[in-house]
Order: sequence, then C-alpha cells, then structure tokens
Amino acid sequence: MITLITQNKKQYLDLLLLADEQESMIDRYLERGELYALYDNSELVSVCVITQEGEGIYEIKNIATYPQYQRKGYGRQLIHFLFEHYRHKCHTMLVGTGESPLTVPFYESCGFTYSHRIPNFFTDHYDHPIIEAGKLLTDMVYFKKEL
Repeated sequence: MITLITQNKKQYLDLLLLADEQESMIDRYLERGELYALYDNSELVSVCVITQEGEGIYEIKNIATYPQYQRKGYGRQLIHFLFEHYRHKCHTMLVGTGESPLTVPFYESCGFTYSHRIPNFFTDHYDHPIIEAGKLLTDMVYFKKEL
C-alpha cells in the first residue's frame, strides 16, 4: 500500500536520511514536496519525495528503503507508482543522484536516461564528504524519463 503523507513529514526523517544524509538539505524540499510511504502488511518499508520543478516537470528528490527491505523491488514499485500517478500532469520526470554504482544502474533499469550534471554539487552543498559504495560523490548526475 502506498500512502500520501501530508502532515508530520519529519517523522520519516530516519528513512529519508538514508538517501540524503544531511537534514538541512532534506528541509529544502520536504515541505514543498509530496511524500509517499510504501507499507507492506502495515510495516513501513520505503518513502519517496517528489517535487514540481516546472510546468510538467517533476523531480524525485528522495527515495529510500530500509536496508532489510532493499533489493526486493520496493523502490522500483514506488518509481512505477510515480510514473503512473503523475503521467497525466507530468511530461518529464527527473532524478538527481551521485555517480554511485548502487544508484545509477537502478535508475537506468527503471527507464531513466542521462540528462545532465551539476559539477561539485555534493562538495559545495554538503558539510561533509558523501561516500557511497566506497566512492566519493562530487557531481550531481541527473537522469530523466519522458512519460
């Protein structure tokens, strides 16, 4: 079951921090975004935040799954939900990520293709180095999916 969360979004902070490890960065999009929570048998498994970035353009700002539920299709289920839910008002869905061997193949397997990059995003906007799968993240790499 996927539910839109409209109040007390910060109660999901522990999960959101798995995908974006600096709270001040989450604060930049959490309230203006739509937060969805995925439950399996009433157990919270995953969340995602999506924002409108322009007419017909939406961006997935955060998608996170608790470690014990990762690699079981929950993230992909959320992504496909977003494609279906937003397809009547969205022509382009974006997602920005670091060049991680964990995230890039996931987004590509969901149908996203490379769009552009923001050089030094992680080094300029975060107060500590961001390391994922042993790799220091520097640039924000954007992927897009035409709906």
